[in-house]
Amino acid sequence: MTSMLRRLALAAVVTVGAGVAYALAEGGGGDLVVFDWSGYEDPLLHPAYTAKYGAEPTFSFFGDEDEAFEKMRAGFKADVAHPCSQSVVKWREAGLLQPLDTSKIAGWKDLNPGIMAMKDLATTSDGKAWFMPFDWGNTSLLYRTDKVTKDEAQSLKIFADPKFKGRVTIGDNVDDAYALASLVIGLKDWTKMTDEQFKQASAFLRGVHKNVRFYWTDDTDLNQAFTGNEVDLVWGWNETYVTLKGQGMPIAMNRDTKEGISTWVCGYVLLKDAPGKLDQAYDFLSAVNAPDVSEYMVKTFGYGHGNSAGMAAMDQKLLTERGFDNLDKFLDKTLFQQPIAPDLKQRMVAEFEKIKAGY
Repeated sequence: MTSMLRRLALAAVVTVGAGVAYALAEGGGGDLVVFDWSGYEDPLLHPAYTAKYGAEPTFSFFGDEDEAFEKMRAGFKADVAHPCSQSVVKWREAGLLQPLDTSKIAGWKDLNPGIMAMKDLATTSDGKAWFMPFDWGNTSLLYRTDKVTKDEAQSLKIFADPKFKGRVTIGDNVDDAYALASLVIGLKDWTKMTDEQFKQASAFLRGVHKNVRFYWTDDTDLNQAFTGNEVDLVWGWNETYVTLKGQGMPIAMNRDTKEGISTWVCGYVLLKDAPGKLDQAYDFLSAVNAPDVSEYMVKTFGYGHGNSAGMAAMDQKLLTERGFDNLDKFLDKTLFQQPIAPDLKQRMVAEFEKIKAGY
C-alpha cells in the first residue's frame, strides 16, 4: 500500500545524510514521531490525541514499506510506524519492534477478531502483541464506465488485454502486483505459492507491463491520471473510488470479478528504539483505535476500521454503500495479503523490478 490523500504535512521533516532524519517537533504532543503513509496525518483520525496534548504528532512519511524498512535500518528514529500485515514479521525479525502493552491501549479487546486471528500477525505464540490493526481495504479493479463495458470488466485478465495498451496503471507495489497475479492464476493463499505458480504469476505481470502507462505511487497522481483521461483501468484502492465517484467521475469498482479481490490490513507498531515518551505513543494508539473514528474512516476513505465495535455501531446504509454490510460474503473471494516467507518476498521484489524494467 502507498499513500491515501495528499494533505499538507502538519510537521516539518528534515532529512540528513544517509537516510537519517530528524523531525522538528514543537513540543507537547509534537514530541511523538509517527512514521506513516501520506494522508494519515489527518487530525480527524486521532482527535482524542490532539485534544489531550493541544498539538499534532510529528509525522514523517514513506512511499512503501520496503523504503521504510531500509530507512529505519539506516538509522531513522521514530516512535510509532504504520506497516501492513505482510511486512510485520519482517520488521519484527529484524529487531525493529518492541511488544505492545495492550493494557495501555483503549479498545484493544474490540479489535476485529478475524484480523487478530491471522497467524503471526498481531500476536505471536508466546502471547506477545506486536501489531494493532487500524485500517483495511481492497485492491480491486477500477474502471471508467464511459470507456470500459461492464462485461469487459468481469475478469482481472483485462489488465493484460492488448485492447487497453497504454491505458492501464497498477501500483508500484510488489504486494499489490503479486496479489493481482496470484488471483489471475487461481491462487487465493499466496503463502503456499509454488515455484511454478511464481513463474505463472510473473508471466502475467509481464503481460500487464505491456499495457501499463505508468506505475502509480501516489493517489494524487493516480486520480489526476484518471480524471485527465490518461488511463481507463486501475488496480487500485477504495479511496480512489470514493474520492472520484464523489467528484462525479464515471468510475466503477468491481469487487466481484471472476477471480476475486485482494484485501490488505495495515496497522500501528511500536518501534524498538522509540526516542519519545511511551505514554504519548499509547495515547496515540488509543486515539486511532477509538470507535468514533470508524465512521470517518469508512465515509471519507472507504476503508474498514480495525475497531469492530465502532464498525458495528455505524449506519447500515453507509456500510452497504461501501460494501462492508456482509463481511462473510466480502471475504469469500479475497486474497488476504498476509505475511509470506522472507525468501519468497525477496524473490517477488527482485522479479518485479525486472518486469518494470521490461525484462
